Amino acid sequence: MFKRLLPLYRTMGVPGASNSITVRVKLENTPGKLSNVLSSIADAGGNIGAIDIVRFEGKSLIRDVSIDTRSVQHQHEILSRLHGIDGVSVQQWSDRTFLMHLGGKISTGVKFPLKTRDDLSMAYTPGVARVCMAIHENPEKSRNLTIKKNTIAVVSDGTAVLGLGDIGPEAAMPVMEGKAMLFKEFANVDAFPLCLNTKDPEEIIAIVKALEPTFGGINLEDISSPRCFEIERRLQEEMNIPVFHDDQHGTAVVCTAAMINCLKLINKKPEDLKVIILGVGAAGTACTNMMLMLGIRNIIGVDRHGALTVDSENMNDAKRAYAEKTNPNKETGTLQDVIKGADLFIGLAGPGLLTMEDIKSMAPDPVVFAMSNPEPEIMPMDAVDAGALIVATGRSDFPNQINNVLCFPGIFRGALDVSATRINEEMKMAAAHAIADSIPSEALGPDYIIPSVFDRNVAHNVARAVAQAARDSGVALAAGEYTYSQRGSMREVRYS
Repeated sequence: MFKRLLPLYRTMGVPGASNSITVRVKLENTPGKLSNVLSSIADAGGNIGAIDIVRFEGKSLIRDVSIDTRSVQHQHEILSRLHGIDGVSVQQWSDRTFLMHLGGKISTGVKFPLKTRDDLSMAYTPGVARVCMAIHENPEKSRNLTIKKNTIAVVSDGTAVLGLGDIGPEAAMPVMEGKAMLFKEFANVDAFPLCLNTKDPEEIIAIVKALEPTFGGINLEDISSPRCFEIERRLQEEMNIPVFHDDQHGTAVVCTAAMINCLKLINKKPEDLKVIILGVGAAGTACTNMMLMLGIRNIIGVDRHGALTVDSENMNDAKRAYAEKTNPNKETGTLQDVIKGADLFIGLAGPGLLTMEDIKSMAPDPVVFAMSNPEPEIMPMDAVDAGALIVATGRSDFPNQINNVLCFPGIFRGALDVSATRINEEMKMAAAHAIADSIPSEALGPDYIIPSVFDRNVAHNVARAVAQAARDSGVALAAGEYTYSQRGSMREVRYS
């Protein structure tokens, strides 16, 4: 039916920059020594990057060699080999990822230089007092006269960080810094990470509510389920700025975008699909809600105890509510029982939970979204061998990466541009369609159902669609038409 790029799946999963090191070696300046070093690295499976001369020392040459590896263990295997080469000594080595994080990855900056007394008198006292009083008389002016216009908080308690679990607020900080970088880089949104030293939902809610005078939006991140549902719901009800739990809705928006494009390829109607969602936590619940909005009715959620039905035992309130709107045929049993005849599998649970036999029992040409990170529910090459027509993962080293960065920068860009008071279902669905439509129909294929995270048009498309949806649904406070202009790689909204 479609020509598949099988070699792509076979050659992925190789050493990469995320596990790269720079090794400083001292070599005898004689023919063949550098060749011995490079051969040893290649034989150990490392990918060689930059090779730089640092200095000469007598009859020796000091060089820095950058190497992509697969893991920390792989790094030490390569270093051990280098230590064993005659005439070569390893003087030091550094992990390039850790070097990037030294002192943090973000910093504050200023928009206007302070070079004269006039500059100082306008930016600070006495001129700033007039701006303060203007806001005092009309607090809504803070949206335009302070950083609130373009600044959000990235808030976490560190209880569900990536695939690492509850590692605490300090350990969550590098992830939240990275999130702030993505907001700035892809949508010119200023974001600041705030990791809270509390797991108490009421304390989290109180702290975040107190931030409203400063920030134009709140991105909740890596807060464990089911606490995240209540925290987000309360904040949305009690605040007048957008609150968005990206682990839920970001994943759901991008997953829905991928599904929209899949429907164009598999020639099936939403109402005819049978969908299995493995993992019904924050992301699984949000994905289900958006699938229902697409018109898919036969959705079966599966947790560690099996398929969820209204008759399942030992369910919390969140899972009970989930069961009430899914599994219309009340199918029961394990994943292996209910996956039979399914058209789509969405995995948000953990590594290795889907087998080739499971895929073989699905409907012809099934679609598999194995999104557990860093190791998916099934490796893409195995899914393809088992008969999957379309495979997507959350990883960057395979085709069809379902990555939230396609979604959250543009969603907040659009919401901030029109001073939206919330991010509603209409805005999320508009974002999904904007992501899907970023790929021309003629370019779609099994290995290209979702745009690249580096497609700079995506955030622009999402922002425009989200801003319009906010206006259409009545949650935008800003008046006037908007037009987009480009400055470098950043796009700004200007109001007429």
